Amino acid sequence: MPALLAKSLRDYRRSLIGWTVGIGAFFALYLSIYPNISENQDIYGAQALAKYPDVLRDLLGGLQDFTSGLGYLHSVVYQLFGPMLFIGCAAVLGNRAIARPEESGTLELTVTLPVDRRRLVAERFAAVALGLLAVAAATFLLAWGLAAAVDMDVPAGRILAAHTGAFLLGLFFGTLALAVGAATGRRGAATAVVGALAVGGYVVETMGRNVDAISWLRWISPFHYYLDGRPLYEGLPVGDYLVLAGATAVLLAAAVLLFDRRDVGI
Repeated sequence: MPALLAKSLRDYRRSLIGWTVGIGAFFALYLSIYPNISENQDIYGAQALAKYPDVLRDLLGGLQDFTSGLGYLHSVVYQLFGPMLFIGCAAVLGNRAIARPEESGTLELTVTLPVDRRRLVAERFAAVALGLLAVAAATFLLAWGLAAAVDMDVPAGRILAAHTGAFLLGLFFGTLALAVGAATGRRGAATAVVGALAVGGYVVETMGRNVDAISWLRWISPFHYYLDGRPLYEGLPVGDYLVLAGATAVLLAAAVLLFDRRDVGI
């Protein structure tokens, strides 16, 4: 393993452990209460949920079939909260790749080493991707085990498909944070861009299904390529996930070019 990649992963280890524990706790909490949901059709059934405001139901994925394992996982775990946790984790890692060390002054020492700038960005990205993949793998195993333990009756392949999407969505936003950091050297700018696009993209994708004025924006929202394929219901949406992966590759290329041409103060 390249030395810079190995060092980056060592630097990330505490964050990775913390995010794994945090995301795992989220899955454990919400999956553990599923039996109570499924047993109370009068409170959580279709007729009860139809009384919720349309806007709220849109934001939570429609709240359809909420008392089934698939419906519960889709609405509560993989619709909003799960992917947002992955985005938060990836954004932290992406910020630590370039922007944080530049603000702290340690990046200047790194770029004086006999390491090509393009290679530096590529290896920092690889550390973000591998770190996020480790978090995704650990939390997938937990989600799969808990879903089986509470009799959700959801195939492991469907959970893997949704988890893969959450990983790719998180990686896109982590690479966006890295790219903005490479362009500006500022964590605040990267955090603001990631936050605005994540919130705006989610609102556009969910509300745009029923609001014609913004429906066209769904095609440029990263969340569209995560949610539209309905991986829990229909399996791995290969085409949509390839779009997310391709967009991530474009952001990485932009980060490499921007950082290669920018003065970082040495």
